[in-house]
Amino acid sequence: MENSFFAHETAVIDEGCKIGENTRIWHFTHIMKGCIIGEHCNIGQNVVISPDVILGKNVKVQNNVSIYTGVICEDDVFLGPSMVFTNVINPRSAVNRKDQYMRTIVHRGATIGANATIVCGHDIGEFAFIGAGAVVTKTVPPYALIVGNPGRQIGWMSEYGHRLRFNKDGIAVCPESNEKYQLKDGRVSKIE
Repeated sequence: MENSFFAHETAVIDEGCKIGENTRIWHFTHIMKGCIIGEHCNIGQNVVISPDVILGKNVKVQNNVSIYTGVICEDDVFLGPSMVFTNVINPRSAVNRKDQYMRTIVHRGATIGANATIVCGHDIGEFAFIGAGAVVTKTVPPYALIVGNPGRQIGWMSEYGHRLRFNKDGIAVCPESNEKYQLKDGRVSKIE
């Protein structure tokens, strides 16, 4: 039976993984046992996906990314080059903490920039945008723009990845999609 996905000959895919149709897995990538990877994903070269990680549909994982056990990425997530997740809050080489892995959910449409680090146990909201090199140490709300170390929120982003500028009534328009957003009580939502 022919695979419905592409895997480069140097990729290693352990038994027990489920990989969706039209997913592409590139050079020197290792997908460990029990992973679930959705349809139409692109997994770059030299990526490590640890046991039982779940990636939704159309997830883009750039080169040199480490996704550790406990991470769930929903549909349409972008993981930039060399970004990394952690899964234990206080790792020590001599202390086995495999029973203490913490869960991190990256919600639909979120972007995590190159070389960013996501400290475990802190979810990333829908369509949030984590800038390159940021270190996320707390939960990120939907549409938030986070930069720096430690990561701090400096604004809001549209679903198309543009900075939102709100008027006095708390309304912003994405310059690419013309979709409208509302800022109310410190939270952003798209106006349908």
